[in-house]
Amino acid sequence: MNEPTSTYRVALKWGIILGIVSIVFSLILFLTEQVGDSWTSVVSIAISVGGLVMAMREFRTLNEGYMTYGEGLTVGMVTTAVSGVLSILFSQFYMAFIDTDVMAKVAEKTREKLEESGISDDQIDQQMEMIERFQTPGYTLVFGLIAIVIGGLIMSLIIAAFMRKNKPNPFD
Repeated sequence: MNEPTSTYRVALKWGIILGIVSIVFSLILFLTEQVGDSWTSVVSIAISVGGLVMAMREFRTLNEGYMTYGEGLTVGMVTTAVSGVLSILFSQFYMAFIDTDVMAKVAEKTREKLEESGISDDQIDQQMEMIERFQTPGYTLVFGLIAIVIGGLIMSLIIAAFMRKNKPNPFD
């Protein structure tokens, strides 16, 4: 009988791959000053879903075509955690040492969008104060990790439900 495939080995491999892809995507956004644009979150989610599907598919293939829901969830969460930590560390490094004005640029872009939407100046000022409070490295790190955990959990739950394939019960 073959030894079962390690969920962690597959997840670590795909977490690193997904992390590198996310870093490249982030770098492109930073260099083209498109951080905060609405379309970027859709592309980011698509990249994450693609990476999770690939990780679970590889695990299932290496496991004789079978993967339980729990194994899929484990592969998804570990993959997300590894890629998320790599991506957040890169973003923190980039904002602290390479382009220290990136958050100010995002805030200015946000102000312009709020002004275009017709919101009063007082409301814009209030929202901008709130944004500035949460743009510190500590807050971005904490909220980034929370978003990764929640987003990774939701995506992993859904993808594992579609990709699972249980072994037939030998006692039936």
